[in-house]
Amino acid sequence: MKITILLALVAATSLALASDFPKGSPDFKDSSTSAMSAAKTSGKPVVLVFSASWCPPCQAMKRDVYPSAEVKAFHDKFVWAYIDVDDARNESAATKYGVNGIPHIEFLNAGGKEVGKQVGGTSSKEFAKTLQSVLTKANKS
Repeated sequence: MKITILLALVAATSLALASDFPKGSPDFKDSSTSAMSAAKTSGKPVVLVFSASWCPPCQAMKRDVYPSAEVKAFHDKFVWAYIDVDDARNESAATKYGVNGIPHIEFLNAGGKEVGKQVGGTSSKEFAKTLQSVLTKANKS
């Protein structure tokens, strides 16, 4: 019984930490559905970040890349969603986008068409280059 309670507390803590973003992070939605709805309204492309609290590269990107000066220039040019793969509500989105490894980042145009994908962590400088490329592709599609 004590082990079950302990595991439940660990799981709840992990989920709480997954949604705790550093100052200067993008305004993350918590689902692909809410992100796509916002994209249709705004006309902006979408960044879907599939992640987990237990994933070191995911947490490094959350801490160092998304709030970085290089990436901050792109915060308002996209609709952002941070999707916890351990949350059962996100299972269908993870399946839809073929998430097998994390971080898995899907880049979509405002209509939902894929314009890029990244699996694995990267530096803020490289991620900013990727965002610029995706923005160009999304505006052409």
